[in-house]
Amino acid sequence: MEERDNILRILSESREAIKGHDLVKLKELSNQTVHSASIASDTDSILVAVIIYSLGKIIERTEEYGSKECGSICKFSITELQKAETALKKNDEVIFKQSLESIMSFVGKTSPDLKKDVQDILRKASINKASKIYEHGISMEQTAKLLGITMFELASYSGQKGSANVPLAKTLSVKDRVNLAMEMFK
Repeated sequence: MEERDNILRILSESREAIKGHDLVKLKELSNQTVHSASIASDTDSILVAVIIYSLGKIIERTEEYGSKECGSICKFSITELQKAETALKKNDEVIFKQSLESIMSFVGKTSPDLKKDVQDILRKASINKASKIYEHGISMEQTAKLLGITMFELASYSGQKGSANVPLAKTLSVKDRVNLAMEMFK
C-alpha cells in the first residue's frame, strides 16, 4: 500500500511539473520512482519512471520539435496521468496500465520525424532507468527483462556511464593504495 501512495503522489506531482515545464522536477520524480520500483521489482512503477523521464526529455526539446507537437503530447499525457491516478485510487490496475500505455502509443499519432525521435527517447529512457535499477543491486538479467531491453543494451550503457559515478565503486589512486599498503606494514 505504501508504494501505491507513492505512485499516486508521483503521478500528481508529475502532472504539475509537466504543466510548468519543470524538467528538474520531472527527472527527480522519475528517479524517485526508479528507487521504489527497484525495491519492489514493479514493472508498472518502472513504466511510470520511463514515461516521466521521457516527457521531461520531450519538453526539453520543445524548440526542436515545435511547441504545437510537444504541447499536444503534454496535454494528452496530463489527461492520461490523471486517468491513471484515478484508476489507481479505485484499485483498477487494468485502467491504470492502459492509461500509461496509451501515453506511449500516442507517439504513433505524431509527425513521422517526431515519432522516430520520441521512440528513440523512450528507448533510451528505458535503458537509462534500467541502469539506475541495476545500480540499486537488481541483477542485469532481471533488470533487462523488467524494461524489455537486451542485456547487451544495458551492459553497453552501464559501461559507457561507468561505475565511477557510484560512490561505492570508486577506487583509490595508485599513490593512495601504496600509502595504504605502507601504513599496514608499519
